[in-house]
Amino acid sequence: MMEEITLEKIDAIRSRTGVSYREAKEALEQTQGNVVEALIALESEKQTNWTEEFSVRSSEVIDKVKELIHEGNVNSIRVKHDDKTLVDIPVGLGALGAVFLPQLAALGVLVAVFKRCTIEVIRNDKNDHEE
Repeated sequence: MMEEITLEKIDAIRSRTGVSYREAKEALEQTQGNVVEALIALESEKQTNWTEEFSVRSSEVIDKVKELIHEGNVNSIRVKHDDKTLVDIPVGLGALGAVFLPQLAALGVLVAVFKRCTIEVIRNDKNDHEE
């Protein structure tokens, strides 16, 4: 039987893992609303994913996001300012990510008011990027 998915449960998962609201909700749905099982599932998932951050001028955000989408091993791109997520772009494969390119114009308008933004990239297959 599925337990109720509440904002409190989502917040508990977010505070412990740093995932987005969407990711926390999906983890709870996959585990029938069980917070502990959702945390374990997210922990297992994080072992195959890794995060990288870039600090860029707002004028460079669009080009950097396009570049990252075309690299291919990107699961998600988050554009942040002062630790607040402005946009979260789920990207499966480079080709699939091309679907989001027209939406980048809206992102440009959004970040234009800031001097600098942070781009957080969640990647899979860590071995492809180790040096």
